[in-house]
Amino acid sequence: MKRSVFVAGVALAALTTGWAIPAMTQSAASPARYTMDAGTMSGMAAMGGGGGMAAAMAMMQGKGGGAAHELHLKLGSGQAPTGTAKADHFMPSGAGLGASVPLTYTPGKGEIGPAGTATPKGKLLLFWGCGEHAPPGQPVVIDFSKLAKGQVPPDLYAAAVNIPEEWRIMPSNSRTYGEWPNGLETKAVPPKSSLIGAHRIASTYAPEISFSLDQDFMAPVEVKSSQMPSGAWDMRWQGVGGATGYYAWVMSAKEGPGREASEMVWWTSSPNRAFGGPMWDWLSPAAAAKLVAAKTVMAPSQTSCTVPAEVQKAGGEMMMANLSAFGPERNFSFPPRPPKAAAGWKPDWIARVRYRSTNMSVLGMEMPDMGQMSDSEASEAAPKPASKPKCKGLKGIAMRAAGLCE
Repeated sequence: MKRSVFVAGVALAALTTGWAIPAMTQSAASPARYTMDAGTMSGMAAMGGGGGMAAAMAMMQGKGGGAAHELHLKLGSGQAPTGTAKADHFMPSGAGLGASVPLTYTPGKGEIGPAGTATPKGKLLLFWGCGEHAPPGQPVVIDFSKLAKGQVPPDLYAAAVNIPEEWRIMPSNSRTYGEWPNGLETKAVPPKSSLIGAHRIASTYAPEISFSLDQDFMAPVEVKSSQMPSGAWDMRWQGVGGATGYYAWVMSAKEGPGREASEMVWWTSSPNRAFGGPMWDWLSPAAAAKLVAAKTVMAPSQTSCTVPAEVQKAGGEMMMANLSAFGPERNFSFPPRPPKAAAGWKPDWIARVRYRSTNMSVLGMEMPDMGQMSDSEASEAAPKPASKPKCKGLKGIAMRAAGLCE
């Protein structure tokens, strides 16, 4: 099931990234640009982050497991390197990543995307909006075979909002580019990592970049879910400090022969049929505010949302849920941007740090509930070097989604 959801998710990501990104191709005279995206991951999401197997085993044994952290670092420059392209981000000691992490780039290395993934067969059923029942006109049904031919349903992004202040650093808009993680290093961000303190980025193709952070990783967002008599799911969460908005989605699949997803169901909390796009990314407070005003993203004061009964009825037994809390942002430049910058003002470099907190769970099965296992059962569930144990029962469905059994 995890494989089915992942393959379909990759296809969906390709389908829903058609949002406007301003052209910022760099020339040699352009400022160097740096982005640092800091994420907190809880629930099943923590298993794939710095928490790893230790977090998975702790959660299965009912001991919690806390949260994991992730960092995505990108440096783009319009300059050619002096000698070999080389860059390092020197971290404060509390980050737990050593003196520095290397920013490198090898085309195709460590990349996962639609180009290398077969388009799943079957259909996708789209639902949207919080409420006990889906309104008339839902679901919209998409045939994956038609998607492969470029036949995207009209008005799929009808309520998408252009956010011109959002920009990205990519190999395609940089003369020289480096990133971390980069497919070459296995170092993970420790669960107790802290970003507070001085950061310095030194490279052979951009001016030295330095800034200090007073904002640490966001707190984890914890989600509770319960099923209503109608079959709808009530999702509730504690508000996260610094959150600028929330966005939720649920996916499930009915498997066909060969454990392939024959029919996928995807629901989002947006009431105006806005799927994916910028909501799969980190958002600046300004962008989040614009999306909240458009009712695409839930307001930071909202702490509940109901998944319609029709979503459960149309989908498979396991409903994978994701809730993201978008957070604050820090911006830096050298020289510092004056209060009333002239139109032609150009710094040597600009840097942006964004924050997000994400929870992934199975509806109706929070991690502590998964964890009512004896030590011997947990030991049996641990992956062995040669093979993984067989999934058993309802717990096995969640364990399979986490990659702990097969």
